[in-house]
Amino acid sequence: MRLEDESESTNVEDRRGSGPATGFGKRKLGIWAIVIALVAAYFGIDPRLILGFLSVGGQVVEQHSTAATPARPGPKDEASIFVAKVLGNTERVWEQIFDELGARYSKPALVLYTGATPSACGLGQGAMGPFYCPLDQKVYVDLRFFDELQHRYGAPGDFARAYVLAHEVGHHVQKLLGISEKVQSLQQRSGEAQANQLSVRLELQADCLAGVWANRAHELRNILEPGDIEDGLRAAAAVGDDTLQRRTQGYVVPESFTHGSSADRAKWFRLGLKEGRLQACDTFGR
Repeated sequence: MRLEDESESTNVEDRRGSGPATGFGKRKLGIWAIVIALVAAYFGIDPRLILGFLSVGGQVVEQHSTAATPARPGPKDEASIFVAKVLGNTERVWEQIFDELGARYSKPALVLYTGATPSACGLGQGAMGPFYCPLDQKVYVDLRFFDELQHRYGAPGDFARAYVLAHEVGHHVQKLLGISEKVQSLQQRSGEAQANQLSVRLELQADCLAGVWANRAHELRNILEPGDIEDGLRAAAAVGDDTLQRRTQGYVVPESFTHGSSADRAKWFRLGLKEGRLQACDTFGR
């Protein structure tokens, strides 16, 4: 990727090295907390640990986490400078696209952390991978995930990492367009199988939106180099539900998919990359 001339986003919060302190308080379990819990359970992680919820006397009690030391603003090392530049590029691209729609793009924040960190959606942990929390409109990333993406999932390269970030920013775009709330409402009125299918459609759309970003970013800033697209497609396929299920449990259960198959994730990312238009990303109508 050609990022030398890209300016870094100023919306990066570096919490690495900030130790959490915990306290307890009652709170209603929200839908996004449930979604994150399901993702955690899928990877074999106790969802109560992930979200910091404990069952006490039949009540749900949330374990709040707060930083013991103030978060350091801005990136300081090569890896965090890279993600800050990618985030900055997504800001410029989506600002232009929203301007074409006659709307204003509200920039998400990017939180860098190590191990665990509080979010408005619950306690995030690095084992979950990068995630977007719509309640505080922040993307959370433990940068060690990128090493895992390369060495465990076989998806190396700068553009593979950029795809992951662009996918999470895609969820922010869905939030701003009101798509996330509509899907939430439908899921609350649906059975498990239909709710999973809606989740898959939402995730595939975020993949497509990542492709739209890459198309427009290259058009505007000429950021792509030979091999980048292949790296992105490899990353999209590496995190497909079928690939992950084969790796973790040895067999595939399609009805339990929440993100889509490797083939579908690569397909929708490729479509967004080819078309460069929001209209191409109607994963719910196809």
